[in-house]
This record gives sequence, C-alpha cells and structure tokens, in this order.
Amino acid sequence: MNKGFKKLFITAALATAFSAPAMAEEFIKIGLGAPITGGSAAFGKQLLLGAEAAAEAINAKGGVHGKKIKIIQGDDACEPKQAVAVANRFVDQEKVDAVVGHFCSSSTIPASEIYDEANILNVTPASTNPRVTERDLTTLIRVCGRDDQQGEVDAQFIQENLKAKKIAVINDKDTYGVGVANATRDAAKKLGVDVVLEDGVTRGERDYNALVTKIKGADVDAVFFGGLYAEGGLLVKQLRQQGLTIPFVSVDGIADPAFVTAAGGPQFAEGTYMSFLRDPRTDPASKKVVEKLKEKGSDSAGFTLYSYAAVEAIAAALEANKDEKDGTKLAEWIKNNEIDTVLGRKGWDEKGDPKTNDFVVYIWDKEGNYVPIQ
Repeated sequence: MNKGFKKLFITAALATAFSAPAMAEEFIKIGLGAPITGGSAAFGKQLLLGAEAAAEAINAKGGVHGKKIKIIQGDDACEPKQAVAVANRFVDQEKVDAVVGHFCSSSTIPASEIYDEANILNVTPASTNPRVTERDLTTLIRVCGRDDQQGEVDAQFIQENLKAKKIAVINDKDTYGVGVANATRDAAKKLGVDVVLEDGVTRGERDYNALVTKIKGADVDAVFFGGLYAEGGLLVKQLRQQGLTIPFVSVDGIADPAFVTAAGGPQFAEGTYMSFLRDPRTDPASKKVVEKLKEKGSDSAGFTLYSYAAVEAIAAALEANKDEKDGTKLAEWIKNNEIDTVLGRKGWDEKGDPKTNDFVVYIWDKEGNYVPIQ
C-alpha cells in the first residue's frame, strides 16, 4: 500500500469512526408505567396501545423537532413497590425525557415522587385519586378526572335516577378503590342517602359470598363498588347468583370487556351501571385515530385514547419548548396552554388537573358493551 493510498484509507476510517455517533438516530424517550402483567393487565394493554399509536402518528409527521418518539415499557403490575422500581429504572437507566403513567393511583403516587425529584415531566392518563395532584409536585399532569368529581356524579345518579334511600358502599382496599368509594359515600350522604353498610374486599379473593350475605341482610336499595374489574365482576356475579337483583353501580375501574369475563358473562354483567369519562370515541377529534386503530384490529375503548392524549400533551410541550428537558417548565407550559388532543381541546388548572368534569354514567348491555345513559 503506497503512502498516498494509506493516508486516504486512514482518513476515511477516522471520518467514519468519528461520524458514527453523530449519525446515530436520536430519540425522545417516553417511559410508559403501566400494569403490563397482573390482575389489571387489560388496562395496561389500553395504555400501551394508546401511547404507541400516538408515537407512531407523531413520528409519521416528522416527530418533535426531527426526533422520533420511542416508548419504553415499564411493568408495575399495579403494585406500589414495583412502580417505584420502574420509576428508578426510567430515571437512572433509561434516562427518559418524560413519563406516561401510571395507571393505578397507588402506583402513581410513589412513582411520581421519583420523577419530581429527577425533574421529569409525568403525565398520568388514568390515576383519579385526588391526592395525586394535591402534593405540590411541579412535574405532574393528569389527563383524566378526579375521584371527587366522579363521586359527585355517582351519588347524584344513585339518588336521582335510582331513587335509592339506603346503599352499601364496597371498596377493594386499594388507594384508588378506597378513594372513589369514600368520595361517593360522602357525596351520597350530602344528598340524604343513608350508607348503611361499608365493607371491603381483598384483591385476588375468589369467594365474596359472606359479603353478599351481609349486603342481603342490610336490605339496601343499591350497591356501590369502588375498585377494578376482576373483583367488581366477581362481586356482581355472586350477588346475582344469590338472587340479589338490586342495582350495582361501579366506576371506571371496570371499563374493560374483562369485567364481563370476570362476571361470568353478559347474563350477570348486564344492567351494571358505571361512571366513566365521556367516551372520546364519539368526539370528532378522535374519529381518524379510532378508525385507524380499528383498521389494525385494535379497539380504542377504555383509557386507550387518554394514553394517546398524554403522549400528545408531552409532544406539544416539547415542540413549544425546543431542547427543554426541565420537567417543571414543561408541566408549567401545559398548565398555561390549551392543547388540541384526541380528546378534543384540553386545558389544565394550576394543580395539573383538567378544567372540566367529563364523567358520565354508562350501563353494560346484553351484548357485553357499555353504553352511555346520560
């Protein structure tokens, strides 16, 4: 090899070596904290579907300042300790730019402390416990509503529509379930409804017949359940099997077809009332997204579009604040600006909560679907 060719070869090799890192594609890394496994995995699937669909749509339009969004999964199984482990991995190992999650309030509350300390923007699409945004964290935004808003809707429906005078209030002993049950209990009492029985179930239990017997003995006009679909479905099934046909009212924790499965089929789930956020699938803003997901064989039910909107909010903040990674500043921008999302145009208050109360009441029909009734 002559000197000239050797010099040219070395120069080319060095140029390739030094340019390789610069040519590597840069991503905006968004962590998704959700129950990918465990008893609430159906909701984790919704959050993952929505986040990935949003990232795909944004990337197809060029990403954010030329950078594509990459969703990093973190399975918390709706367990607080596991959520903390996920949060630490997102911060220390994955070096995420923002987080969508978590689903369960009991997971979001401890995990959000870690994101706040690391100054990382955290947008939860599903955690409704009031305490989530009542702790003066500066990096936290909530896309969904709050338990106290939901409790008012539930109580009003029980008192005005069902004309119930005496009710039983049951929870699943988890942060979310207890919170929404207490909110509904307090709102019901203010409306003159007598709460004659309060009790709880343990997640994973399979026999609620002793509780059903207590409910029958209390001679109530309706049962309210705060919790998730696995326990809610089983409870309504065993109530019906013991011949108790009084109204069963629950919350967004049962907003998945898995509730029907847990209840043993539509024959037991039919007629169950459920408060949930206004169905975004009926909003013109979501039409294209819903159709695209349907074309791919995916349903946009439950919290799917709320997770989609969480990614949109993060992308909007990053787009408006180029090269800004400060979670407090990004959250402050979201609080001070309205954003066009798949849920429609959304605005937030100083705590990071949505400005509107979008909770309505649904009923599960004989086909195993939930449809709005008000």
